[in-house]
Amino acid sequence: MWRCALPPLLRYPTVDELGARAAALVARRPSDARLRRVGTSRAGTPLWLLSVGHGSRQALVVAGPHANEPVGGATVLRLAERVLADPRLHEGADATWNLLLCLDPDGLRRNEGWLQGPYALGGYFRHFFRPGFLEQPEWLPDGADAATLPETRTLLDVQDELRPFLQCSLHGVDVGGGFVELTHDLPGLAQRVAYTAARLGIPRELGPYDTLYWPALGPAVYRIPRPRRGDLAAAITEAAVESTWFHPYRHGTVTAVVEAPMWGVAAVADGAPHPDEETVLRRVSHTLRHDTRVLERLLERLRPHLPAGPETARLLAPVDDYLLVCPGLADTWDPDVEEPVGARPLPPLSTAHLAALRIAGRRLALRTAGLLHQLVIGAGRDPARVLPELDRLLDEWCDDYRDGCGARWIPVARQVEYQSRVVLAAFELATRHAPACSRSGESGWNAGAAVPMHRE
Repeated sequence: MWRCALPPLLRYPTVDELGARAAALVARRPSDARLRRVGTSRAGTPLWLLSVGHGSRQALVVAGPHANEPVGGATVLRLAERVLADPRLHEGADATWNLLLCLDPDGLRRNEGWLQGPYALGGYFRHFFRPGFLEQPEWLPDGADAATLPETRTLLDVQDELRPFLQCSLHGVDVGGGFVELTHDLPGLAQRVAYTAARLGIPRELGPYDTLYWPALGPAVYRIPRPRRGDLAAAITEAAVESTWFHPYRHGTVTAVVEAPMWGVAAVADGAPHPDEETVLRRVSHTLRHDTRVLERLLERLRPHLPAGPETARLLAPVDDYLLVCPGLADTWDPDVEEPVGARPLPPLSTAHLAALRIAGRRLALRTAGLLHQLVIGAGRDPARVLPELDRLLDEWCDDYRDGCGARWIPVARQVEYQSRVVLAAFELATRHAPACSRSGESGWNAGAAVPMHRE
């Protein structure tokens, strides 16, 4: 039976813990694993790639593409342990596993206010950070050749070096359920996801709001459309844009985006028709408009008092993004608003879809309120006197998640187990169609000892 050689993770690892635990693993198995620095973040943090095995077929697993989704870091450590313990996953499959420990380590550091627990919705949203959309490293708004973020360039270089047969991008849903998005179909994956979710008590999200217009390959498994140029609203709400998910498509790579929830909501797994769809849509859209107006007024009061500088700009960028897209989303969901010419009508919506829309609208408001809260706290004073109202809104909206939506915390170990099993299922299914090749994945394998971060 497989046993974890490192102490199990009962909470999310920090950036430094990821590097230290990976280095300890390599020190224990230097003939089978290697840790190398493949890039450097904007703030000078190393981007580490942990490789396990010597096979010709390359699998790439990317953790931490979104700063507020830390489950992937714990998952890649779990995967490394499992691959080392089971030769069938590397020697038997002629595979090398390449595990990028964290794509956005600078953003992950900014989430450390809630990362170590205790895990509560109020604490999470008050310390939440996710950069503005232009600073998220998986997005390629102007195509790969024009990518400027060093984290993005590092990932593109790794993809082009390895030409992986499988890429898994590890994401986390703060409130909702688990699901998978694929660039190519992997027949049988939906059944594996269903089995794993049932065994671990993870709700499957049967209607994520960013997949409303995407084809379903099975329950909770969706086909990512080919990328197209679009505006910010389309990028945030549909994700069918130029991205590192599709960049290795030319190599025949199957990309799987694996979403694991932090707080689960049972309703997102209810695929039954809703008896009063239009009433729910009106309530969701009207609530989002109301919350957006409240937040816009608070920002208007707060903005003149904010100090100029990169810290303020960093927090304001996602605030402006969210407030920009909220009115359009509300109009899209509102059955009383006439659709613009050429707009796609909403597809038939199940109870799961409606639950996901309600969660999504509330999420945008909570994230915005949390970032505004941090702006006030960071300024060290509140001349606009917005902090009491922000605290009230955060508490009220988190209570709605808990009491109105039934959001319940899923222990970190269970999130990691779910995501690990889904990745392993995708790996097994993808290997059936992946040809062997001579690419080693890196030069000079085992040429020297792994370099721990504190000695680099």
